[in-house]
Amino acid sequence: MSGLSIKDRIKIPRHKAPEQPPEVRSRNFEEVCLGFGLEEAKEEALRCIECPKPSCVAGCPVGIDIPRFVKLVGEGAILEAAHVLKEKNILPAICGRVCPQEKQCEQSCVIGKRGEPVSIGKIERFVADFERLSGRVELPKPGASTGCSVAIVGSGPAGITGAFELARLGHRVTLFEAMHKPGGVLYYGIPRFRLPSDVIESELKALEYLGVEIFKDAVIGKALSIEDIFKMGYDSILLGTGAGLPKMLGIPGENLVGVYSANEWLTRLNLMRADLFPDYATPIEYGKNIVVIGAGDAAMDGARTSIRLQPEAVTLVYRRSRAEAPCRVEELHHAEEEGVKTRFLTNPVRFIGDSHYKLKAIEVMEMALGEPDSSGRRRPIPIEGSNWTIECDTAIIALGCDINPLVTRSTPGLELTKSGIVVVNTETGMSSIPGLFAAGDVITGGSTVISAMGQAKVAAKGIHDYLVAKKGLRLQYAAV
Repeated sequence: MSGLSIKDRIKIPRHKAPEQPPEVRSRNFEEVCLGFGLEEAKEEALRCIECPKPSCVAGCPVGIDIPRFVKLVGEGAILEAAHVLKEKNILPAICGRVCPQEKQCEQSCVIGKRGEPVSIGKIERFVADFERLSGRVELPKPGASTGCSVAIVGSGPAGITGAFELARLGHRVTLFEAMHKPGGVLYYGIPRFRLPSDVIESELKALEYLGVEIFKDAVIGKALSIEDIFKMGYDSILLGTGAGLPKMLGIPGENLVGVYSANEWLTRLNLMRADLFPDYATPIEYGKNIVVIGAGDAAMDGARTSIRLQPEAVTLVYRRSRAEAPCRVEELHHAEEEGVKTRFLTNPVRFIGDSHYKLKAIEVMEMALGEPDSSGRRRPIPIEGSNWTIECDTAIIALGCDINPLVTRSTPGLELTKSGIVVVNTETGMSSIPGLFAAGDVITGGSTVISAMGQAKVAAKGIHDYLVAKKGLRLQYAAV
């Protein structure tokens, strides 16, 4: 089949990875997508027409050589394909599961302009899983010691990537993580049915192999400041604390018992395993009717974790229409398959409590769509007199996050935007403080795993160049 013409390749239908049936998966926290098998992955890879100017590479925030790794899969050289992936992406099993490929590499796929694009994300996941399960994972080697030390604050995608790149260059790297497990948003923000714990743990082993030291339960901005870390002898610091301050609605009743932010809800279930109470001593209180407000990926995660707790009903409320929902199309499809009800063009006005200050209902009003706003989506406009109530005893507000000010406000001289985002040189990642760099959501206000990784690679190069100049090191940056 490797000798197929372009015309024959285009005729191959896109393969769909098998999934747990909705009626089964809605009652467990096991992974929903079961992934490609070897033959499915090879056949899907053969759909790539190996175009001379592969726009899919430009659509990847970390610049993976997509045609090369896909071609190797089509030839059955899976471990070789894994090596190509890891030249640019140290977390392929994670990215293959959670990245919005339909808005990145797959959106740029040439054959997708006349049909369905190559399923690049599912192939990436297969390759990474194949390598992991084969027991022949190629672990990176630390570079020759430079004598320089770098501290990284936050062990999410940006922090992990920065640590990996810098350790491979021979710098001594220490990660400071506020939670009791490294991984950041990968652990606390993404449900296990989308990203299993063993996948995260497997990909984090590379840091251990590289000699990266990890301090957990280290809340920078409280226990230690950025200034304290510099005084400890670190030559440079990378700030990768993400965006962890939940946005709220600012309407009456938001402080009632039963009203959660998506951050708290997902952290309790994903990281603290409230779903396994009493085996884990971290219960979460919820009622019969759960309402999730928003339509981003966090809202989908909130709704889909809720349905697995088996309440009587889970309803998603969003002020715009389905077409404007910022979540992955696949996530909304999965949520509805699993039994989540949706009410679009509906916006909360106030939370209503009982005499014990417990949530019992939400007053909402209907919306209409006007002209597009700054986001490019049509602006929701209230319809006067359309108010009504939804009975519920649990509400999850999933409107995205702002930058957590714990570190930024405790760092004098750090330049921020009006919204609290750290200002950096986009070519180097350096902030207004010499030696302090930043990457990920803390410089964007919220983005994707792979985008944070791409920014961390830029910052790692910036740190290395800074240390070369500062210490007079005769080294060249060779990011892979």
